[in-house]
Amino acid sequence: MFTSKNRHLVGDIFGGLTAGVVALPLALAFGITSGLPADIAAVAGLYGAIAVGVLAAAFGGTPTQVSGPTGPMTVVAAAVVATAKAHGAEIDLGFVFGTFALAGLIQIGMGAARMGVFIRYIPHSVVSGFMSGIGVIILLLQVFPMLGRASPSSPLAVLQRMPEVLSQPDTLALLVTAITVAIIFAVPRWTTKVPGPLVALIVVTAGVSLASLDVAVIGAIPTGMPALHLTVPSLGDLELMLPAALSLAALGAIDSLLTSVVADNITRTRHDPNRELIGQGIGNFVGGVIGGLPGAGATMRTVVNVRSGGRTRLSGIIHGALLLAILLGLGPLAALIPKPVLAGILVTVGIGIIDYKSLKQLKRMPRVDAVVLVSVLFLTVFVDLLWAVAVGVMISGVAFIQRMSTMVAESALVVPLSQSRRDSNDGATILGADLGEQIYVKELDGPLFFGVATQLVSLTEKVPTTVTDVIIRMERVPYIDQSGLVALDETISRLLDRNIRVALAGLSEQPRNLLELLHVVPEQVPPSLVFPSFDLAIEAILKTTKATPIHSNQAAEETAEANA
Repeated sequence: MFTSKNRHLVGDIFGGLTAGVVALPLALAFGITSGLPADIAAVAGLYGAIAVGVLAAAFGGTPTQVSGPTGPMTVVAAAVVATAKAHGAEIDLGFVFGTFALAGLIQIGMGAARMGVFIRYIPHSVVSGFMSGIGVIILLLQVFPMLGRASPSSPLAVLQRMPEVLSQPDTLALLVTAITVAIIFAVPRWTTKVPGPLVALIVVTAGVSLASLDVAVIGAIPTGMPALHLTVPSLGDLELMLPAALSLAALGAIDSLLTSVVADNITRTRHDPNRELIGQGIGNFVGGVIGGLPGAGATMRTVVNVRSGGRTRLSGIIHGALLLAILLGLGPLAALIPKPVLAGILVTVGIGIIDYKSLKQLKRMPRVDAVVLVSVLFLTVFVDLLWAVAVGVMISGVAFIQRMSTMVAESALVVPLSQSRRDSNDGATILGADLGEQIYVKELDGPLFFGVATQLVSLTEKVPTTVTDVIIRMERVPYIDQSGLVALDETISRLLDRNIRVALAGLSEQPRNLLELLHVVPEQVPPSLVFPSFDLAIEAILKTTKATPIHSNQAAEETAEANA
């Protein structure tokens, strides 16, 4: 019988081994597509999978998460490699791996600064457009490899050179890619115990080797332990490295924490987002130092791990240990893998990343969300991944502020006391019905922030000249920022300039503290006119009001005329 300490051991072993088997072809494929020199590309994918896989599992905040090179991270890594080409095909590897390590340090800083919680504020339309854009990029970058040619480094370059590769396609490479894709999609129909990419990798590689087909292969990859890439960048290099490192760090954070949410949903647990960023940062820093690709939490590998029994961080460590064993012992066999096979594996990855459900709902979703999704997708593919997310969040934020300001403005009614929202039936409230148009109530609902400042001040224009007193109800105002405070102060000032007395009712703790701290109370509104409830405000105002009650007969006559 297993004790509480080792009851998950068997599940962790199976989960880790299965995730490692799934990770092997993906790590090799991502390495090849990164644009690194051919002699180190494949092994860089393995180094990254080992370093990030083991260290993120050991130090991260999601016990069941399996990390390693992912499609989104590899896309940015390829852009870093393209930037590092100093002269023609020459690549400054110190610049490349230094950027990857710097991204890890930035992620550690993000976790230490407790920035992990901000992932929850990224709208779904941004995430959807971003992931679909990544899927499109991966698919475009496989067009040349699946036709037997080396791929350009950017999607735009692929489209520009498309006629060139289509005019002279390598039909054999295309056939190998098609067979690979077919096997990957067919395997789950027969069994879910063996991952499709692994079956395709073994079967197609064996078939190509036995038939001695003329198809480009990975070639010899280094074996043994990796060499260290420890260089101190110059100030000029650091200026070029920092934007790319920030992109990788931000992208890795989003990718990892979204996968953490998926893991939480499956295991009914709750991850620590800040610790997860620190773990990912440690993994990416070490990965960059040993010449590995940057990585993040990998959704497919994490799900495979959990479904196979993985429940603790040991499963992720075992996944990395398996890859290390493969690296040390099976390098010669990996050298025989055809490049079109890896292209086929990545084609299925790209197809799986695209959010088809949201794309199908474009016509039915709110217009702003549709604009955000399409904009982020387009910017991701043709401009820059970090800019895509930033623009998407900005558009969503502005739209949200506009909606919130409209809602608050619409709820900020300025009505006679007799028409105000009633929370009780005491005598004071009923008596207010006889004061006609002379006591008004300004009802605020929701936070007062910069988005509603203008609308709030403009409401004073709706207060008639006959009014002698205004009660500002704030029971439903939980928060005020500086702009909201200035707007409220301006509103009160305009009312006072018209010789209208202003009372505040139902102040919450934060608004009251801020009003007192910045002297709106008592300089604009004396403490005697600040009330804990609306009813107490009514009672006090009615006792000291300058308003003249309308005679009941007169009120009845006015009501009859209105009904007529």
